[in-house]
Amino acid sequence: MSAKNFGFSIHKDRQIDYDKNYREFYYRVKAVEPSISLCISCGNCTATCSAGNFTSMNLRNVILLAARGEVNNLGDNVSACLLCGKCQLGCPRGVNTRNVVIAIRKELKIRRKP
Repeated sequence: MSAKNFGFSIHKDRQIDYDKNYREFYYRVKAVEPSISLCISCGNCTATCSAGNFTSMNLRNVILLAARGEVNNLGDNVSACLLCGKCQLGCPRGVNTRNVVIAIRKELKIRRKP
């Protein structure tokens, strides 16, 4: 007898496994720019982003992924940043987003070197 398909399927779980992630990345960025810890992920930076209108740049998501230690997908988003500073003007917490992006770029370069 064959199994009936009721329209349900098993999805990959969305749990964050901090043991597999590279959490030191966030602490290195935080050492360069301590204001990253003030971020509350409100999304104002993404709403005011000029690059975000034309690319997949999403600074809120970049900071969240860096805080989680999920650094594999950060390169494309961070490289799209124009460093215009609009996100810094829109940030209600005063996060120095330019320095955050620069620090993330530097850490990604260090991580890629053998």
